[in-house]
Amino acid sequence: MVERIWLDVTYAEKDRAKAAGARWDPAARRWYAPREGMAALEPWVAAPDVPDLLPGEDRTLGDGLFVDLVPSSCWFTNVRSCVSPGDWERLRRMITRRAGMRCEACGAGEDRRAGRWLEAHERWVYDEPARVQYLRRLICLCTDCHTVTHFGYAQVRGLEAQAFAHLTKVTGMDGPTARGHVDAAFTTWRRRSQLVWELDLGILTDAGITVRRPPGARERPGIAAARLADPALPAPRGDADVLREPGSR
Repeated sequence: MVERIWLDVTYAEKDRAKAAGARWDPAARRWYAPREGMAALEPWVAAPDVPDLLPGEDRTLGDGLFVDLVPSSCWFTNVRSCVSPGDWERLRRMITRRAGMRCEACGAGEDRRAGRWLEAHERWVYDEPARVQYLRRLICLCTDCHTVTHFGYAQVRGLEAQAFAHLTKVTGMDGPTARGHVDAAFTTWRRRSQLVWELDLGILTDAGITVRRPPGARERPGIAAARLADPALPAPRGDADVLREPGSR
């Protein structure tokens, strides 16, 4: 088989790239140039792949499914908002590839008809004395599991019952145990939400990803309030965004 000339094409740019001559490989789930020297495709020339293990990443951190609430002072500041579209595409490709295109909590794959996508979730370590929130893992979750992790946002969207049912189904917890788990997560969330956090995204910068300056800690509450109050804004995804493949949809 001829070596593909791979491209980094984001979902938002797929139509432009296709018009410029890019082709979609459904097996690899990636765009490519059909021949060398196509100047129109230079904006999407592929950068080196992101390593499967980011420097300092702990892939054992937070295994399984559990409620994982982000402090309100950090809402809607996520990896995707802090990196370029091209770097997000590189990260997206790495996260889904190393997960085998399956949710790392329940094992489900993408199902478009069921509205189940593969999404990125960020695992953080909180240094409360230093008030620093460290990114320590990127994990691939399906929409259902991701809804559970952001249980408070599920409540806002009227999805609490579905999220609770999925939590018990995947973990095997009985109702009272699961309710106790949710309550404990909210107790931790309330304590952490009283603090102003700085974000440390060192595992990305050490992997050669350029990180934009995230919104300041004191700006984030206003951003969160605006997104929650204005239905015209794109629906936020808690701490991460849908990992949709950039192919034809």
